[in-house]
Amino acid sequence: MSIKRISGAMFKVAAVLVSASWSATLLAAGPPGDMPLWPNGAPGAAGKEAADVPTLTVYRAASSQGPTAAIVVCPGGGYGGLAAHEGEPIARWLNTLGITGVVLKYRLGPRYHHPAMLTDAQRAIRTVRANAKEWNVDPARVGILGFSAGGHLAATASTQFDVGDTGAADPIDRLSSRPDVSVLVYPVITMTDPHTHVGSRRNLLGENPSKEQVEAMSAEKRVTKDTPPTFIFHTADDQAVPVENALIYAESLRKNGVPFELHVYEHGRHGVGLAQDDPVLSTWPARCADWLKGKEFARK
Repeated sequence: MSIKRISGAMFKVAAVLVSASWSATLLAAGPPGDMPLWPNGAPGAAGKEAADVPTLTVYRAASSQGPTAAIVVCPGGGYGGLAAHEGEPIARWLNTLGITGVVLKYRLGPRYHHPAMLTDAQRAIRTVRANAKEWNVDPARVGILGFSAGGHLAATASTQFDVGDTGAADPIDRLSSRPDVSVLVYPVITMTDPHTHVGSRRNLLGENPSKEQVEAMSAEKRVTKDTPPTFIFHTADDQAVPVENALIYAESLRKNGVPFELHVYEHGRHGVGLAQDDPVLSTWPARCADWLKGKEFARK
């Protein structure tokens, strides 16, 4: 099985394997609990049920060398669900790299549509920065990582962000929502045919989105020079989310001078997560770890 690899000019990857013992990682704090993003209710909430309450679950990395980096984790699920294997296990793996993992439970369709999901992701990044001292996190090293539709959310947060509102009554809203790095794993990127994931588009934008909505939510069209450095993993024969999603985003990054690293494996089904049962695909976390080390996010 061959692997095609395209790297941004600034990056050099070493073949260092990440430990597979993420499940045994020791946390700096006790068992994590869910933290509502808005204690008094999310903006635009349709009710007060669990589905109406976006939350963060923080998995703090043990550190004796000062503040750690943090990465917000967005599980996939077609904007209609959240895949469990793309949540806590990813945060635990990040802990093995010395990174605090923060799993985001964001609002979903068809109960919610855009902009609820992006609002949740932006709030998550701001909330990590607001709690940096308490969580022993460096507010200048806050990234985002997403799988499949969660990858679209991560790409959207990486291309549609703001520096914060200095006049906001809520101090969290005064902070930047721009992630410092972005990791996209078999991501949905475009909302345009023929390469979009139709179910994700329906849950995000509704049954009949306008051309303007489709264009606005196609992440490859929103990349600028300020989009954060990005790591992308995909497989060439993904039958659910075509690899063209990764390729067109990488092309947009290149055109805008944004550092990136793209790994396209020849074979592999969609939704593999850490792929611990596959001897080839299971190497992607090590490639990502090397890249994160180069970005001074992961422990060297």
